[in-house]
Amino acid sequence: MLSNAFIMKTKELTKQVRDKVVEKYEAGLGYKKISRALNISLSTIKSIIRKWKEYGTTANLPRGGRPPKLKSRTRRK
Repeated sequence: MLSNAFIMKTKELTKQVRDKVVEKYEAGLGYKKISRALNISLSTIKSIIRKWKEYGTTANLPRGGRPPKLKSRTRRK
């Protein structure tokens, strides 16, 4: 059984880094070469390029999920 020490979430990559991935992909580099050059996992490279092909952008897209019950104004009080 895996302990929680091995299951870690990481921060999102900046838009500049994602743009650099797409730039290298358009220049003809493969996934593995991009992964090694930028020190980013292969699966992350694949997902960035897949999202770029599908949506035409490298910006963070809105995530799904339940809307908050309380409005921001109510939470501040």
